[in-house]
Amino acid sequence: MDYVRLGRTGLQVSRICLGCMTYGVPERGRHPWTLDEDRSRPLIRQALEAGINFLDTANSYSDGTSEEIVGRAIRDFARRDEIVLATKVFFPTRSGPNGSGLSRRAILTEIDNSLRRLGTDHVDLYQIHRWDPHTPIEETMEALHDVVKAGKARYIGASSMYAWQFAKAVYTARQHGWTEFVSMQDHLNLLNREEEREMLPFCRDQGIGVLPWSPLARGLLARDWRESTTRQESDDMTRALYSGTVAADRAVIDAVGRIAAERGIARAQVAMAWVLQQPGVTAPIVGASKPGHLDDALGALSVTLEAHEIEALEVPYVPHPVVGF
Repeated sequence: MDYVRLGRTGLQVSRICLGCMTYGVPERGRHPWTLDEDRSRPLIRQALEAGINFLDTANSYSDGTSEEIVGRAIRDFARRDEIVLATKVFFPTRSGPNGSGLSRRAILTEIDNSLRRLGTDHVDLYQIHRWDPHTPIEETMEALHDVVKAGKARYIGASSMYAWQFAKAVYTARQHGWTEFVSMQDHLNLLNREEEREMLPFCRDQGIGVLPWSPLARGLLARDWRESTTRQESDDMTRALYSGTVAADRAVIDAVGRIAAERGIARAQVAMAWVLQQPGVTAPIVGASKPGHLDDALGALSVTLEAHEIEALEVPYVPHPVVGF
């Protein structure tokens, strides 16, 4: 396993981050493809034994049961001080007022709830899951700063938003001497490269680590475009994220297939290798529901795409709507 620094920090993370939205009680979430604890634990253990030390979950995944499953797995399969544990806050955890968002109340309440579910006294990376247009950014950033100063989080990060919003948050914290974001978890893969316009250059300029989510476009880049899966057919997010430019996307998927065939490797390794080679990318977030998913992600670490292969993968791309915020 390769380890790199997260942005400008001294924190070392594996080049692959295990995304844990896949793990949780199916009946407690919006995803029928979620794996229960008995099926989740072997995959988490496989990742840990392969040297992946970076795990990402969220308070809203499967009504908090993802955090519970991850916390118990870390307790049983690893040493807590060897793990970089990340979670997120923003989406609703209950109905009614103050059940979501990035108010001071929400942040201070939800960090304690997450720590209780995870069975730990701190997380290494606490991330805002989205931008909250209803809360002043000063309120959010000061609350996050207080979470860090209380020892409940070591670093803070953010996820999918417009670059101007992220820049506003970064400079608000800097202006007040508060804790700054060290990472951006954004939507980046061969079927959606819109972050190349503003967000990625900003992160490179500011030394902020990039943690792409959905590096395989929810599995679309891992198989022929004519194939489908149970998850794809039942996942509303797949349709929302990848339904706009079908012809161009198929050309990209076909290019992935050709290069994979020429190299004699899995399509997923080609698509993942492209993400890993993007300047500024720290660690793609990989969701694994089968052992082979982790094998492909780990295999991609040893794949270096040639310039002509990268060109073949990128040429068919056309501008896409900005989605995922």
